[in-house]
Amino acid sequence: MKFSASVLIAATCVTSAYGEFFLTENFNDEGWTSRWTESSTWKPKGEMGAWKHTAGEWFGDADDKGIQTSEDARFYGLSAKLDKPFTSSSDKPLVIQYSVKHEQNLDCGGAYIKLLPEGDKFDAAGFGGDTPYAVMFGPDICGTSNKKTHVILNDHVKDENLLVKKEVSTETDDLTHLYTLIIKPDNTFQVLIDNKSVREGPLDEHFDFLAEKTIKDPDAKKPEDWVDNAKMLDPEDTKPDDFDDQPEEIADPDAKKPDDWDDEDDGDWEPPMIDNPDFSGEWKQKKIDNPDYKGKWEHPMIDNPDYSFNEEMYKVCKNGCTHVGFEIWQVKTGTLFDDIIVTDSLEEAEEYAQKTFFAKKDGEKKMYDEHMEKKKAEDEEAMGDMEDGGGDDDYMGGMGDMGGMGDMGDFDMDGMMGDEF
Repeated sequence: MKFSASVLIAATCVTSAYGEFFLTENFNDEGWTSRWTESSTWKPKGEMGAWKHTAGEWFGDADDKGIQTSEDARFYGLSAKLDKPFTSSSDKPLVIQYSVKHEQNLDCGGAYIKLLPEGDKFDAAGFGGDTPYAVMFGPDICGTSNKKTHVILNDHVKDENLLVKKEVSTETDDLTHLYTLIIKPDNTFQVLIDNKSVREGPLDEHFDFLAEKTIKDPDAKKPEDWVDNAKMLDPEDTKPDDFDDQPEEIADPDAKKPDDWDDEDDGDWEPPMIDNPDFSGEWKQKKIDNPDYKGKWEHPMIDNPDYSFNEEMYKVCKNGCTHVGFEIWQVKTGTLFDDIIVTDSLEEAEEYAQKTFFAKKDGEKKMYDEHMEKKKAEDEEAMGDMEDGGGDDDYMGGMGDMGGMGDMGDFDMDGMMGDEF
């Protein structure tokens, strides 16, 4: 796994030799349920879906499990406490990384993770869509038009959640993909999918952390004598006196009464009507260039007195983040989550990805291809059986030796059909 040059440079500058993990979760033991709490009071029980502990249908290692949504059209809520609180610092980045696999050909549903700041006040049982968060990150798919990776950061100055302004792509196939979000102390960010950068740049350019640098001058007004009409009516152009005398249609001057036309039998002959070549429609006065035209008036801009650069945009966890969680809705379920980390080291994230996602990637793809080939063969065999089965012949064959119905004995057809017939 090789991070981009900009990431490696940033790592050299701001990451110490010994990075720290604030959460490491691979779900490879039954004890995961003691570390994670399902949301039990967020929604009625009948609207909540159950999590399944599994490696899925295709995998790189059967013993390497994750957690998977298992019931269609349900909400899912699940949270865990970090091993220790993460507080944004001026010398280390925030790195959130986890894997997502949609085994169900997801048509509508979220698969994003949240980093949460509430500390001892955090209500795990009630964790849901209204719970405050510092970061929301990960895939969201619904229909053909909404396919993106969410990146939403909390602005501690405005106390608002800010959505990334330029859409971030996502993966939509049935294989596992690795999602990484990096927020750096130099007020830049980067999103990687399978270690490929899909969006990066300054926080103030991609999120509305800052007020506009310039604003329209509130004291400026367009002069009353300002002429912003490029054209004007030609005062010398007047409507001809006979303009309205021309009808839209006239009798065809070339039409002649047929020789066999009988006025007594056929009535008075009238020539057919045709478009009048002299008819010009509604009269409109010509327009000419306006000699007083001054161009489009532009509102003067001034420096915004409320603008100031925030050196701490990156501090999404200024007062400490203490939990992570999933609160999602899925129409068709089967999304599997695994290998979640929160760290302050790019090197640690890289090493962890090598030991988990990249170590399993090829084996999973091989098993998936075999699974799909087997499914394709089974589908083709089923179609062949339907085509070769004979349909109606099989049905009639089940009637045995009835032949010409001669062996039906005293069968009462009238009795079977009843009095209604």
